[in-house]
Amino acid sequence: MFFHTVLVSATLLCSLVAGFLFAFAVVAMPGIGRLNDRSFIRAFQVIDGVIQDNQPFFMFVWIGSAVAIIVAAVIGFSQIDGADRTLLIAAAVVYLLGVQLPTVRINIPLNNKIQAIDVEQKDDQELLAARADFEDQWNRWNVFRTVASITIALSLHVLLLRI
Repeated sequence: MFFHTVLVSATLLCSLVAGFLFAFAVVAMPGIGRLNDRSFIRAFQVIDGVIQDNQPFFMFVWIGSAVAIIVAAVIGFSQIDGADRTLLIAAAVVYLLGVQLPTVRINIPLNNKIQAIDVEQKDDQELLAARADFEDQWNRWNVFRTVASITIALSLHVLLLRI
């Protein structure tokens, strides 16, 4: 029973992360992408600032998803076997390597770099260069994280239906 509760929690939290990343990929970034460079950078700074201020619901979901899927994989290793065990372990590994790791190694450093820009002190060329160094790489990795997280969420839903 405890394993099932942990698996449901992991599925819910990973699904919420997938939805968050999906919303950024298809709404937030394309929306602010239509702004001029100064407004784009400032808009991203404000949005990311909410996250960097450790918004409690976001932090619970983001960190909770990683903790829950790790706990589910550890407990599930002794609770389930065969293809179900393989699916759960693979989901945990892919989630950590395909969502959490790129976030820490790529997206957060890019966020920090853009946060450090004082848009009022930069000229148009500097803002253009800063955006060029940020936007395509950030979006590319966010799409990667989005696809990985949706795949994991679907895998966890399938696993819930199987056990």
